[in-house]
Amino acid sequence: MLRPYRLLAVVPHASSLMAFSLLGRLHMPALAMVLAFLVVDWTGSYAIGGVIGATVTTGQAIAGPLRGRAADRSSAPRLLVVTGLGSGLGMAAMVVVSRWVEPAQWWLMLPVALLTGLSHPPITQVGRAIWPRLTDGPAREAAFAVEATLQELLFVITPMLATFVVAAWGPVAAMLSCAAWAALGAAMFAASLLRAGLREAPGEGASGAGKTGSLFRVPGFTSLLLFFALLVGGLIAVDLVLVGWARERGAPELAGLLAMIWAVGSLAGGLVSGGFAARPRLWLRVLLAALGLAALVPALPPITDPGSPWLVGAILLVGGTAIAPTLAACNGRLADLTPVERRSEAFGWMASATTLGGALAAPLAGWMLDISGPAAAAAAAAGLALLGFGFVISHSARASRALPGPEQTSLT
Repeated sequence: MLRPYRLLAVVPHASSLMAFSLLGRLHMPALAMVLAFLVVDWTGSYAIGGVIGATVTTGQAIAGPLRGRAADRSSAPRLLVVTGLGSGLGMAAMVVVSRWVEPAQWWLMLPVALLTGLSHPPITQVGRAIWPRLTDGPAREAAFAVEATLQELLFVITPMLATFVVAAWGPVAAMLSCAAWAALGAAMFAASLLRAGLREAPGEGASGAGKTGSLFRVPGFTSLLLFFALLVGGLIAVDLVLVGWARERGAPELAGLLAMIWAVGSLAGGLVSGGFAARPRLWLRVLLAALGLAALVPALPPITDPGSPWLVGAILLVGGTAIAPTLAACNGRLADLTPVERRSEAFGWMASATTLGGALAAPLAGWMLDISGPAAAAAAAAGLALLGFGFVISHSARASRALPGPEQTSLT
């Protein structure tokens, strides 16, 4: 079972590339929370905080494929340093605006927020696109599993760290910390790429066929993005379900505890799945993830009122074991679909799909919570994941026929 990890361990520079790729993203899960604290402290309005946060997210969604394409066609280390510095300066500028501009002119923050989002460094895209260049087979699948698993850990640890900094030193200090890490983390990952000899663009010396045309013409690419948007939307909806249910019970801290249990399940599942030498069956992992979300429905109000935290926690722990393996298989499938000189761009589109999924799922889950309660919102989350499963099944045959040899099995 440990053979894929042993194969990955002997890949030159694998450990440092993985570590600095993840460290470079350390501030990303905390940014939305810290920005909300900063804006609410400045204006006193959660609505304004949401608008400014959405503006940053919009910039990030636009930048995802653009920065990925730039990384495919130029030096990724240089791009990381420039965009990391721009992102850090943008966050620092947002702090300056919040200190020097009257709350009534809060709209002056919007262009700064948009530029900050547009400067988002492509650490995630580049960090995933390098593995097919360095290794293949079980070692590559293990790399994707480790990356997806440890990213789950980031989403558990980073918000806790951000909350501590806000409580101890205030939102300005927390935002400046994010700004400093945006620049430093991108620079550290760039340095690790240089040490690994990944200075040049992956398309250097490749045929021109893959550099032209739209990735959306690649069979299966669009359906994979839609699936990923739906799956991530379902996961985000569950986060809102936990918050809503915990607030109804008068124990808001329960949401954080249950989210942590869910992440522990995902961590365990990711580490175990990464040890399998066989190619992953994406359809099976998606189905298991969707069933894990569906299992929450009968355990929540109004079906079960008030609902047992122990039962919900157990469902999340078991159901969470399919999350990281599904995300890892999705990353591997995307690497199979796209040519080497377009992979950073492809992962950039995936990042944008994630943003789209969250933007669609959040209001849907909120609406269901308002009209029918947590069980209905959990059903909506499961429905999104099952719809994604439908995309995988309906398009797997056509996408598989378009791929040569062993890659045909990567979707099914």
